[in-house]
Amino acid sequence: MTVQFHDQHLSAEALDQIFREARSYNGWLDKEVSDEQLHSIYELMKMGPTSANMQPARVVWVKSDEAKAKLVACVSEGNKAKVEAAPVTAIIGYDIDFHEELPWLFPHTDAKSWFEGDEEGRKEGAFRNSALQGAYLMIAARALGLDCGPMSGFDAAAVEKAFFADDPRHRVNFICSIGYGDKTSIFGRSPRPDFDKFNEIA
Repeated sequence: MTVQFHDQHLSAEALDQIFREARSYNGWLDKEVSDEQLHSIYELMKMGPTSANMQPARVVWVKSDEAKAKLVACVSEGNKAKVEAAPVTAIIGYDIDFHEELPWLFPHTDAKSWFEGDEEGRKEGAFRNSALQGAYLMIAARALGLDCGPMSGFDAAAVEKAFFADDPRHRVNFICSIGYGDKTSIFGRSPRPDFDKFNEIA
């Protein structure tokens, strides 16, 4: 079967870098990630679509020794060494009250009114869309030549107390280490299903 793509599609090398050859790293090379690189990741990440442009993600880039120590105390035993060794670990959180920003983020209509009085709906939307933004963050980091190590093994209440105490309406979704991956820290890729296994075209 001949598959035709848009003329502007990425090269095979770029797709390998972002998807096919990219891995989730457990160890890191002793190589710095600059603040400028973090800004570059965000500038790409923010362009990904979210519902009504709600942009609910609130990211803490854990980089200093002091911040790392705080985060290490919040993660599971198996993740402590990963956070300690990583140049940066991003805490991808979300703002339950994201709707307060909608007058300027989505100025076409009164989108703020859609979410007022519905905190449970806001929590669901913020969690879903911040997860999307976390995925955009990972794709952006990989596109910029960095590696990622996403993790969910942490005490959410402890992370929120340590990093979101001044913003009590913020919650944590997941965390993701970023840097230059140590290839000796990964094992063989786990199986990936063929299209027909979990898909149907209706």
